[in-house]
Amino acid sequence: MPLNIKVLGPGCEACDWVEQQAVAALEVLAEEMPDLEATIQHITDYAEITKYPILFTPGLVINEKLVCAGRIPKVEEVVAWLREALDGAK
Repeated sequence: MPLNIKVLGPGCEACDWVEQQAVAALEVLAEEMPDLEATIQHITDYAEITKYPILFTPGLVINEKLVCAGRIPKVEEVVAWLREALDGAK
C-alpha cells in the first residue's frame, strides 16, 4: 500500500522542515523497501487543514491519521510512524 503523507501548514519555515524530515524518513525506509510508494503533499488551504484535529501547525498526516502537530518531529519519529502506517495497512 502506498503511503500518503501530508504536511499541514501555511508554508512557513517550520512546515518546510517537517516536509524535509518526511523526505529523509522515506529515504531511510527506501533502503529497506526499494519498491515503497509514497506521495507527499503540502496542504496550505486553511479549510483543508481544519478537517484534521489540529490546533497548531505544522502538522504531519500519514494515511489520513494526524501523527504530529505544533512541532518538528525527529526523522526517527517519522520513520516509526511510517512503519506503523505500513504495518496497519497489511
